[in-house]
Amino acid sequence: MTNETPIALTIAGSDSGGGAGIQADLKAFSALGAYGCSVITALTAQNTQGVQGIFDIEPAFIRQQLNSVFSDLAIKAVKVGMLSQPEVITTVVDAITQYAPAYLVVDPVMVATSGDVLLQQAAIETLKQSLIPKASLITPNLHEAAVLLNRPVPENQDQMIDMVEPLLALGSQAVLLKGGHLSGDKAVDFYHDGKSLHRLESDWIDTRNTHGTGCTLSSAITALIARGYTMTEAIPEAKKYIAQAIAQADKLNIGQSSGPVHHFYKYW
Repeated sequence: MTNETPIALTIAGSDSGGGAGIQADLKAFSALGAYGCSVITALTAQNTQGVQGIFDIEPAFIRQQLNSVFSDLAIKAVKVGMLSQPEVITTVVDAITQYAPAYLVVDPVMVATSGDVLLQQAAIETLKQSLIPKASLITPNLHEAAVLLNRPVPENQDQMIDMVEPLLALGSQAVLLKGGHLSGDKAVDFYHDGKSLHRLESDWIDTRNTHGTGCTLSSAITALIARGYTMTEAIPEAKKYIAQAIAQADKLNIGQSSGPVHHFYKYW
């Protein structure tokens, strides 16, 4: 720990409904004691009922945002969310290569809750070949892991375990495979730190208000790393945070469908 302000950067799309994307990341950063800055890669017209429109930001302007924050702010850790086009991924990779942040958490957002693949195959290949090998950690859910490995979606914990080392072989230093889509009374994730496999579990919480869960978990990890936690310390602490944010989500009354988790449950 130092006296410097912990600064975390999120590179992702904007959610106009405030539950996921850039907005969720900045809320999680703030809730966990890190100063958040952002590079917006796309704008969405979005609410609790779905996405009504997407406006992609030009790669040149994304690069301008990246240069602005990296040239001025002492960024401790970076979280990358959905990057929809190969050119955008390449732009981000070029900046990451130039500025070499100490920690890079990649949440490979590529599959909608419905199971629909959001990225074109060219973008998926660019993600795998250029961004993931630079990552300190990747945090795929089961559907995203299946797309990355071109395998069926795992249906049990044994099949999850079989995916972890192939995911690690894509080049990241560590993998957190999220099992929240499996049925059962526990939400089980598997974390491989590059040396050994760790099983992490939390109670299953019955709520429809889970919008932004994946964004929030990866940004919570990023915030804690920015504060000086090791990856092995940050992941279970971030899981405790997201579990409580989900457990307290029904205290909010946001929108008419799947609402957000409660990022600030500790405060209001």
